[in-house]
Amino acid sequence: MNPSGHRASGVRRWVALLSSMVMLACLGGVYAWSAFVPPLRDLGGLTAAQAQLVFGVGVLAFTVVMLGSGPAQERWSPRWVALLGGFLFGLGYLVASTSRAQFSGLLLGIGVLSGAGIGCAYISALATAMKWFPSHRGAVAGLTVAAFGSGAILLANGAQALFHRGFGVLEVFRLVGLGFGPLTMLCALLLFAPPSGETEPVHRSLSLRRVFASRDWRILSLGIFSGTFAGLLVIGNLKPIGLAGGVEPAHALHAITGFSVGNALGRLLWGWIVDRLGRAAISLSLAFLTAAVAALALPQLGALFPLIAALVGFGFGSCFVVYAAQVAERFGARAVGKVYPLVFVSYGISGLTAPFIGGWFFDLWGTYLPAILTAAAITALAALLCWRLDAPVKGLAIDTAGRQ
Repeated sequence: MNPSGHRASGVRRWVALLSSMVMLACLGGVYAWSAFVPPLRDLGGLTAAQAQLVFGVGVLAFTVVMLGSGPAQERWSPRWVALLGGFLFGLGYLVASTSRAQFSGLLLGIGVLSGAGIGCAYISALATAMKWFPSHRGAVAGLTVAAFGSGAILLANGAQALFHRGFGVLEVFRLVGLGFGPLTMLCALLLFAPPSGETEPVHRSLSLRRVFASRDWRILSLGIFSGTFAGLLVIGNLKPIGLAGGVEPAHALHAITGFSVGNALGRLLWGWIVDRLGRAAISLSLAFLTAAVAALALPQLGALFPLIAALVGFGFGSCFVVYAAQVAERFGARAVGKVYPLVFVSYGISGLTAPFIGGWFFDLWGTYLPAILTAAAITALAALLCWRLDAPVKGLAIDTAGRQ
C-alpha cells in the first residue's frame, strides 16, 4: 500500500472506532430502564413482572437478531446493517411514546423494535472496531462496550432532569427516539471495514457444527449467561431494589449512575485484564460479581447502595469484554461476527429470564432478597464450573484453524 493509502487507512481506523463508541453510547441507554419503571407503573398500572418483561424481551430481541446481523454485516457491510439498527432503535422509542404506558405498546416498542435495532447495530460496531485493532482486542472491546455501558448514565440523568421539568415519561421516550435514533444512523454511515489483508482470514472449516461441539463454546456460553443473569436482574430492578430496602429515593437514583459508571470502568479495565490473564479472567470476573451481588443483601445499606451498585456494574461490565476477546482469541478476530452471536445468545436467555424473575419474586414475597441470593448463587456455581472445565483438555477445543 502506498503512503497515502496507509494514511487513509489510519484515519478510517480511528473514525470507525469513534463512530462505534458514539453509536454504542446511544444504544446503551437501554440499561437506564429502571429509571422509567416507577413512572410507567404509576401511569399504566404495570406489575413489576410486566415492566421487567419489556426489558427482558428487549434483551432477547437484541441477541436473537444478532444471530442474523452478525453474518449479514460480514457478507454485505457493517454500515448498512447498523443503519437499519439505528432506524429500528429510534422507531421503537417512538412507538413506545404512543403506547399510553400500556404493556402491549411498550413490549412492541422498547422490547421488540428497539431490541432488534440494538442487535443490528451492536455487533456491527463491535466487530468492525476489533478488526481494525487485532493486536489490542481486549482493549478495543473494552473501549467500545464501555461506551455502551456509559449510555445509561446519560439517559438516566437526562430523563430525571426532564421529569423534574415536568416532562412525562412518554414525552421522554419521544425525545430519545427523535434524538438517539438519527445520531445512531449517522454514526453507522462512518463504519468502514478494514481491507481484508489487515486481519487474519476467516477459516472456512469453522462450521457451526464445530463451534457447537467445542468445549470453548460451552464454557463461554455458561460464563456469559451466569454473569449477565446476575447483572441484568440487578440493573432491571435496581431502583426498586433500593426503594424496597428502605434506601432514600435520591440514593436509589444515584445507584443507576453508580452501576453505569462501574459498568463503563469495568469494560475498560477488564479489557486490560483479559489481555494479560487470558482465560483465567472468566472465573475471576464471575467470582467478583458473586461477591458484589451478595453485598446487596446486606441490611440498611443507605448511602452505600450506589457504591455497591457500582461494584455490581464493574463485574457486569466484564461480560461484554472477556467473552468477546476470548471469542477472538480462540476462534480468530474475523470469526467474531459469526461466533460471538452464538455465544451472546446466552445473554438473551438471561435477559428474558433474570429481570422477570426479579420482578416476579418481588410480586410473590414483597422483597428482592430471594432474587438477589439466587443471582449470587448462579454466578458462584458458574465461577467454579468454568474454572474446572477450562483446564486444557486435548482434542476438545477448537483452534483458530478450525481443528478439533
